[in-house]
Amino acid sequence: MAQVLRPSTTGSLFATDGKPHPVQDTMLGVTLVLGITALVTAMFPNLHLVSSWTGLVGIITGAYGQFISVTTRERFGLVLGLGAAAIGFFLGMAHGGLFGGVVGG
Repeated sequence: MAQVLRPSTTGSLFATDGKPHPVQDTMLGVTLVLGITALVTAMFPNLHLVSSWTGLVGIITGAYGQFISVTTRERFGLVLGLGAAAIGFFLGMAHGGLFGGVVGG
């Protein structure tokens, strides 16, 4: 009967270990914000500088966040943010790139 008193976190997508992870949660939040920003600005070709740079930084922060993540909840959000950042980055690169029209001729 002891199993009735213990909450089961196995099998839950958002399983957590009950401990605070401020660095991992910060990386998750930053990656999601950068990914959403890159994805939204990629829909406007003249904002390619914003989408490509936020996408690149989002990919870097997401990769580091995956490296230090502890729980499934963190990894799930990081994968969503990484995907959005990557799509925004690639569309920004297709529309003009990181320095398109700013450096050189």
